[in-house]
Amino acid sequence: MLNWDDPLAEAQVEEQNAIANIPSTLEKLDGDANILPSQEMPATQKESGATGLEDIEMGASRICVDDKKIINCRADLNQLVPFKYEWAWQKYLDGCANHWMPQEINMTADIALWKNPNGLTDDERTVIKRNLGFFSTADSLVANNLVLAVYKHITNPECRQYLLRQAFEEALHTHAYQYCIESLGLDEGEVFNMYREIPAVARKAEWALPFTQSLGDPNFSTGTPENDQRLLRDLIAFYVVFEGIFFYVGFVQILSMGRRNKMTGVAEQFQYILRDESMHMNFGIDVINQIKLENPHLWGAEFQQEMIDLIKKAVELEIQYAQDTMPRGILGLNANMFTEYLQFIANRRCSQIGLPEQYTGVNNPFPWMSEVLDLKKEKNFFETRVTEYQTGGALVW
Repeated sequence: MLNWDDPLAEAQVEEQNAIANIPSTLEKLDGDANILPSQEMPATQKESGATGLEDIEMGASRICVDDKKIINCRADLNQLVPFKYEWAWQKYLDGCANHWMPQEINMTADIALWKNPNGLTDDERTVIKRNLGFFSTADSLVANNLVLAVYKHITNPECRQYLLRQAFEEALHTHAYQYCIESLGLDEGEVFNMYREIPAVARKAEWALPFTQSLGDPNFSTGTPENDQRLLRDLIAFYVVFEGIFFYVGFVQILSMGRRNKMTGVAEQFQYILRDESMHMNFGIDVINQIKLENPHLWGAEFQQEMIDLIKKAVELEIQYAQDTMPRGILGLNANMFTEYLQFIANRRCSQIGLPEQYTGVNNPFPWMSEVLDLKKEKNFFETRVTEYQTGGALVW
């Protein structure tokens, strides 16, 4: 190749030498590429598993559907297709279509109500601050766990694609809490440090930390029954409990205020967040069930009982959170109602991962929450942004 800084004669010599070396280079490539599709990967790659960062192996076979697995997959993670788990790709597409940004939501009425000394009771203000304090920490924990741990151990590219979208949404949720806190003029240090100062908030964060730290252990890797079961346990704690139980008292409290035309901007932020979190939880449950399907030896009777105890302990903690955040009851709500609701939710979570329901005779005392989750309500587009808003070409007028 010519270099304009070199004399022409020297450049011509370099080019002739390069041409002369082409046959030997091709012979080397041909030798490296002489690999039959049926040959196994090198032992070093098999031991470490596929991360998507392995050295490029010339002549390696193309991926087929049967090569893919949720965990302990040794196939090339850079090859997104063919899909094995269509549900994971569809959830990624649904998440992209449901894009939103916190500053699109009008906070004017909330600011006026918060600044009005008679606008809210002390108990109502406590509910707002406690939930902003808990959720701002919770979604940071979730995001860190996703990026630093879960993504590493889920060895499937279409699932990873959704995890990337989920990680962005967790960052978006933290942004939403910061936007609410800033709009209302709250003490940012107080709210964001609440998980270190308020026992009701701290207990749930403390419960979650061992499971997030377990996944984030740099010396941890899947591939043995013990470690695979540890990953499965942590995923259940992460998706079924933390996102599937620990968030629901706060959601009910904030959305109840919105239903009474109080703090409607904060409530609308939480409505979008609830929609996202519901998708996260459903994705996680699908991943958990797929791991069980592909690794039935992990789902023994002893382990199932351990997961039941895990969920029941989480229910106790969340009931305590409800009692601490509204000791006198507000908005037509009281802690006893949350006890039944959390037991109802726990039964559903158990059923979703193949465990028997643990609480008999419980019903949903907040049927309107199902309507909120459905998110098919019609809104005046010129008054507020429709919650089923879709982006780009997916937007239906």
